[in-house]
Amino acid sequence: MRRSGEALSNPPPALGHAPDRKDRSDLATLRRLFPYLWRYKWRVMAALAFMIGAKVANVGVPVLLKDLVDAMSIKPGSAAALLVVPVGLLVAYGLLRLSTAVFNELRELVFAKATEGAARSISLEVFQHLHALSLRFHLERQTGGMTRDIERGTRGVHSLISMSLYSIVPTIIELTLVLTVLGVKFDSGFVWITLAALVLYIGFTVTVTEWRTQFRKRMNELDSVAQSHAVDSLLNYETVKYFNNEGFEATRYDASLEKYRRAAVKSQTTLSLLNAGQQCLIAISLVAMLYRATTGVVEGRMTLGDLVMVNAFMIQLYIPLNFLGVIYREIKQSLTDLDKMFVLLEKDREVRDVPGAMALDTSDSTVRFEDVSFAYEAARPILKHVSFEIPAGKTVAVVGPSGSGKSTLARLLYRFYDVQQGHIRIGSQDIREVTQASVRQAIGIVPQDTVLFNDTVEYNIAYGRPGASREEVESAARAARIHDFIAGTPKGYETPVGERGLKLSGGEKQRVAIARTLLKNPPIVIFDEATSALDSANERAIQSELKSAAQNKTTLVIAHRLSTVVDAHEILVLEAGVIIERGTHADLLARNGRYAQMWMLQRVEAAPAL
Repeated sequence: MRRSGEALSNPPPALGHAPDRKDRSDLATLRRLFPYLWRYKWRVMAALAFMIGAKVANVGVPVLLKDLVDAMSIKPGSAAALLVVPVGLLVAYGLLRLSTAVFNELRELVFAKATEGAARSISLEVFQHLHALSLRFHLERQTGGMTRDIERGTRGVHSLISMSLYSIVPTIIELTLVLTVLGVKFDSGFVWITLAALVLYIGFTVTVTEWRTQFRKRMNELDSVAQSHAVDSLLNYETVKYFNNEGFEATRYDASLEKYRRAAVKSQTTLSLLNAGQQCLIAISLVAMLYRATTGVVEGRMTLGDLVMVNAFMIQLYIPLNFLGVIYREIKQSLTDLDKMFVLLEKDREVRDVPGAMALDTSDSTVRFEDVSFAYEAARPILKHVSFEIPAGKTVAVVGPSGSGKSTLARLLYRFYDVQQGHIRIGSQDIREVTQASVRQAIGIVPQDTVLFNDTVEYNIAYGRPGASREEVESAARAARIHDFIAGTPKGYETPVGERGLKLSGGEKQRVAIARTLLKNPPIVIFDEATSALDSANERAIQSELKSAAQNKTTLVIAHRLSTVVDAHEILVLEAGVIIERGTHADLLARNGRYAQMWMLQRVEAAPAL
């Protein structure tokens, strides 16, 4: 036997995850899958018809074989008269064999679209749902383990559909037909031996498989952990190199692999036990059936053809019975894998559109934070009763120490999270009452750490507005003052940027991010510490591009370096989630408060050492 393939916004509950679900039954998982499959109901019906035809033809083969053997028992002087009968039976035998194969292929051909279509629909829905989940989920996820769950779940769809619908049902049909033939042609002893063997086989298979499922689940969990460690290490390749920790990472990965190895060996041991038990039961039933048939031939109750037919029936039953154990294990494993993918699909969206939400009206791009309070965790508030306004076309800067809540303002404006108290409005509309897509379409961002796709420079700039022409991409690149650099490379705009853009310098990545935002051309722009990762020379060089990107747009600048915000129409000083000062650069310096202290401190730090 072959081895089996083994938020609510106001506020979210406890500001954490949704409660853990109870274990879903196998039947519930099948019910969850059924609607995806039933979209192709006519193909399902046609495939079932072809499957029944294949099984009827398959059961007819041993019957014809019996007649053929009996017909060959030729009496003296009658060979010529009977010669036609074996020839006709031989032709019929060949046609039945051919019919079985043709019906099976037609079944697979008709149902392929249903299987692939269901798998595609589920995979796409999971992919879209993961993108719809809040930032909280993605900050806490383990990418390697999650992708492995999706991979196994997609594979499970194929296995579950093909095996449950087109292996179990055909096996039941074939068993019913064989038992009917045996019961009609011979005595009920053949039927009872077959039924007893079948009951014992199924009972043994189900009991042992249920027991060993725990080992298979443990093996899958450890496989996901090992995958997560590998992906995490490779994503942080530079950090590994910085600290010369290749050996440490290899040891850590090997420890995960060793745990997986032990679990896999235990799983295989239990599988071997199951296989041996199944073979023992099948062998006993075969011996019992053949003994009874042989006795019938000796006593004259059965012909030699009857013995051949019983033997052929047992061989045909042996194959599906033998396969039934594999099918059951595959189905159990596929249900487990598919359930994990459905769990991902059922992760609660902490941020969701209200029923009937309309698109944002961007005719007025004024941004207002009204008495906004927010906390990622209930015990640690981040923003406390924050209120300010960014008039349309103006620039407001927010400065303050690390951890004061500056970047949280951008995340809330983007609706990565919803506020627990207060309102954020664009124009007169509360952003919780309009669609998330329209809010994000109206906002462009140049983040502190620009992460690019592992594709070309053109792809990454055009990502700001998919479908933009090369001319529009080049125009945005010129405005961001990166066109000359791109044109000077051997491949130009087809230059690959590498994983997360690692082939580009920090300044080059920031210019790509600026070009991407200029191409998007949103009415609202956020600069989230867009130059903090750059040296002073690059910072000064990019300042003009940032001013160009912000021209005539409603702009929120989040900054640590005060030199980047001196031209803002208003500067807010945020500390411990509270606005403690606000005004222009000159006003705040004249006030000689916290901003003035920060300004003087940064001036001293920037001054050349004597």
